[in-house]
Parts: sequence; C-alpha cells; structure tokens
Amino acid sequence: MHILVSNDDGYLAPGLVALAQALQRFGAVTVVAPEQNCSGASNSLSLTRPLTVHKASNGFLFLNGTPTDCVHVALTGLLDRLPDLVVSGINNGANMGDDTIYSGTVAAAMEGFLFGVSSIALSTGDKDSPFLADAARVACDIVRRHALHPLPGTVLLNVNIPNRAYDQIRGTLCTRLGKRHQSEPVFETSNPRGQKMYWIGAAGSARDAGPGTDFHALANGSVSITPLQIDLTHGELLDPVRDWLAR
Repeated sequence: MHILVSNDDGYLAPGLVALAQALQRFGAVTVVAPEQNCSGASNSLSLTRPLTVHKASNGFLFLNGTPTDCVHVALTGLLDRLPDLVVSGINNGANMGDDTIYSGTVAAAMEGFLFGVSSIALSTGDKDSPFLADAARVACDIVRRHALHPLPGTVLLNVNIPNRAYDQIRGTLCTRLGKRHQSEPVFETSNPRGQKMYWIGAAGSARDAGPGTDFHALANGSVSITPLQIDLTHGELLDPVRDWLAR
C-alpha cells in the first residue's frame, strides 16, 4: 500500500510526524505538507503564484502553499501514480460540525477524494494532546480496517480522536456532523499607526451535540468517524426553485 500523508499544521507538526511514522507499517509513505501552519485554509488553491517543493532532513516534502495545494501537486505532478490512500493529520485540535467547512485538514483529504482516492482526515479532541502516539495507533486501526474491509466506492472519512490513552478510549462510533453556535465576535485592536485591526473570534459552542453527533461521541470518550460527501446541491429545493422560476 502507498499512502500519501498531508496536514494543515505544517511539516514540522508533531501530529504529522507521529502519523507518518505509524503508517509506515502498511507500506510506502510519502509526506507532502505545507511549509507553514495553514489552519482554516479550507479548500483554497494558490493560483496567482508558483509553488516550490523542498525536502526536509527527515524525508518529508514541504510546499509553500495550502493543504489542498500539497495534495493537488502530489497527485498531478510529484507522484508517478495515484496512491492507494490519502491520510491528513493528525490535526492539533478537533474538526467537528461546522469546523469541517473551514478545516485545512479535511480539505487535504477532500482533495484526494476528488481525485478518486479514498481519504481520511484525522484530528485530536483538544489542542496539544499528550496522546499523539495513542491517536496514531487509532489511525492505524482505521487504515487496517479500510485495507481489510474496504467500504464501497471512494470514501471520505472525518475522524476525531479523544485525548485519552488508547486503552481508555470507549470504542469507535459512526456519527453525523453536529452544529455550533455562531462564532464569537471579532477582537478589535490597532497597529502602531492607529489603524484598526481585527482578529477572528473563537468558534462558538456546540448547538447540536446530542447522541449520534461527532460532538457527543468525543465528549463521551469515543472515536468519531463521519462519512462526508461533497455534493452541495440542496435536493429538496430543486422543485421549489423550478416552480419559482416558472412564475
């Protein structure tokens, strides 16, 4: 098995190192990750400047672009053929509910999915988890299951792992995305010249976090796996819009 690994925290992130090392037991691992932290980059592509690729001392390739850039360049130029799997992470903090829209971690996996490669995004429950080795072990469990019992077709899975020792994790649950409250207001400040500056506010608290959601699974110490899709068409509104246009 050949696995392409990327992330959005950058090629020096401890979660990326732990993941890449753990996945080597399955075969060849190629790492192509951003040069800098790109959290919140979503699915952005760099179309107005050239991208350069460098090799770190540990063999990781890093690119002066976004997570999506990394996977896109890998799949369309760097690799001789498509990998068997794309794995993104392990992200420093959860990507649940509405977070998945903004997440560079999920976006890297989504780019693989768009190229027809099954892809997995992995995140820890909280930032700076002391249990990265345990999270990497969970990642290996999921990759092993995928290899032995593949799901039908090409899949995109969003995985969130609780900050717990491996033997303290309460199983793995298939979940749906929950929802958050509106984000906190921006924080206003000024630069030395008196010009206003704004910091994006913190994410809101969970609004839909009941049983069956990713929020609920993680809060109760379980690994959350949510299958994702990309079709944004609002199917239930197709007929109402047709009727609206016919008036």
